[in-house]
Amino acid sequence: MYVTQVKLNNFRNYTDKTFAFSQGLNVIAGPNAAGKTNLLESVYMCGLGTSPRVTRDKDVIKWGEKGAYIHLELQTRFRAHTVDMYIDGREKKRVAIDGIPITRLAQLIGTLGIVFFSPDELKLVKDAPVERRRFMDVSLSQQSSKYLFALSRYNAVLLRRNKLLKTMLPGDNLKNSLQVWDMQLSQEGARVIKARYEFARELKKFAAQKHGILSGGKENLSVEYESDAPDGAEGQIAEVLSQKLFMSYEKDCSLQYTTVGPHKDDIKISLDGVDVRKFGSQGQQRTAALSLKLAEISLFKDNMGEEPVLLLDDVLSELDEDRRKTLLQETSSFQTIITCTEYNEGVTPSNIIKIGNP
Repeated sequence: MYVTQVKLNNFRNYTDKTFAFSQGLNVIAGPNAAGKTNLLESVYMCGLGTSPRVTRDKDVIKWGEKGAYIHLELQTRFRAHTVDMYIDGREKKRVAIDGIPITRLAQLIGTLGIVFFSPDELKLVKDAPVERRRFMDVSLSQQSSKYLFALSRYNAVLLRRNKLLKTMLPGDNLKNSLQVWDMQLSQEGARVIKARYEFARELKKFAAQKHGILSGGKENLSVEYESDAPDGAEGQIAEVLSQKLFMSYEKDCSLQYTTVGPHKDDIKISLDGVDVRKFGSQGQQRTAALSLKLAEISLFKDNMGEEPVLLLDDVLSELDEDRRKTLLQETSSFQTIITCTEYNEGVTPSNIIKIGNP
């Protein structure tokens, strides 16, 4: 899988610009604030539907313009695809795949596989569990439409349950009302948790391999999924969730939100048995995060038959020479799009895009 062309109109600082990409290593080079990350952002949005930088879509529109447009062309092992995305100032986003408009953004997910890494991705290891849950959800949703739908249904039921908890009055007895949502929450939650356990087991294998390469075999990385429900059959997980939801009734009513379920789960990341989330140095956390991202690519290939596109935003400056060299060697067999101010590495790119003033 690889991107062949991106055309931007009124996107960030680009008025009208077309970029061609090649298989292998693509380097976007130029001074700071020239628009390198903006180009990377446009590719990300065509894969996942949202920006990795802002929550409001209209923030990507060039100042003074009414809307932004992205046209992306990609090639998979089976066929070519196009993605067209138009964003207007009213937060309206229209997307078409191969010229056919889609009605739900979920239909876009999986067309272009994306793995993204930037210096800010250090939060994957050191920040709150929500970052690690998001990592799992984004990766799994790109590889499985069943997971994406189960997660969407779970979040919808969770929203309704939490809304009921927030609207309760003193003295209200919500047990009967909550039981309706608890049954659905347990079933959908079990599907999510089961898939995450399987994901974590595969990720653990690949992450250990990648971290061993990046660290020169000096440290052993381990990944474990932490959940309210133990690993097992989907029905067993649903039964445990149902019991825990029942037992948390008083607590949930007091706090006015649901305290049990996959929306509270986490990934434990350890180096030689030490929890790197809490006790790792910044260098260890960065290498662990990069190892997880590289492991995600291997897992994606195992499940989908081809690698996703790897986007690396200003990562080389954060790594020492050995890790830079190793990273580029590890990513030389599939499309990698990397931004930097200057490129002086030993690995020769297949394509260099020099950006000055768009």
